Amino acid sequence: MTVDLNADAGESYGAFAYGHDREIFPLVTSANLACGFHGGSPGRILEAVRLAKAHGVAVGAHPGFPDLVGFGRREMALSPEEVYADVLYQIGALSAFLRAEGLSLHHVKPHGALYLKACRDRETARAIALAVKAFDPGLPLVVLPGTVYEEEARKAGLRVLLEAFPERAYLRNGQLAPRSMPGSWITDPEEAARRALRMVLEGKVEALDGGEVEVRAETLCIHGDNPNAPEVARAVRKALEEAGVEVRAF
Repeated sequence: MTVDLNADAGESYGAFAYGHDREIFPLVTSANLACGFHGGSPGRILEAVRLAKAHGVAVGAHPGFPDLVGFGRREMALSPEEVYADVLYQIGALSAFLRAEGLSLHHVKPHGALYLKACRDRETARAIALAVKAFDPGLPLVVLPGTVYEEEARKAGLRVLLEAFPERAYLRNGQLAPRSMPGSWITDPEEAARRALRMVLEGKVEALDGGEVEVRAETLCIHGDNPNAPEVARAVRKALEEAGVEVRAF
């Protein structure tokens, strides 16, 4: 059994450092790099790409809403055409840095509010999928299972990678609990590791509002902006490997 361990990263902007890229890159197998809209200035993107290359980490694009002030976590009322153009633009920007470093784009995973909107809004999901397809129809798209986002990615003929979140709480309906809800973050590394094992080995996790949720996990996400992200990533990887699960890029 294998699973990928991904992290959202490359989100520093100019003189402002954000996240724990240097500590977390040795622990993960793929990274979703900000593309300039919610974080990631040109110099910082290049820095993150080179860091990923040094550690053999597969690099994916992490396009978000054009919302630097809100870090891409505020939903925006963009038309499908605007979403399509914004996603295509961001993929292209990151790809330029990868090409300069002799690397290829590994996958695409939307960020923050754009990701969550795609999970419930079919037009947004379709626009993202079509932008990825236009850039490269063979490029995998990371999705939350059981959502319209997964459906639209499959309709577009894309390869989908099913994602789970050991350090985020779920609701009974399979959606991630809103960040404003108490208990939506799992801050204890050992608890995150326990949840990761259940996700991979049993396909289940406890729901914040009671009961259990079925999950399908080909890749597990560690949020790089979590204050103790390196400790969480270390605990999750250790637990998986001790259970005989091979951790490698999908």
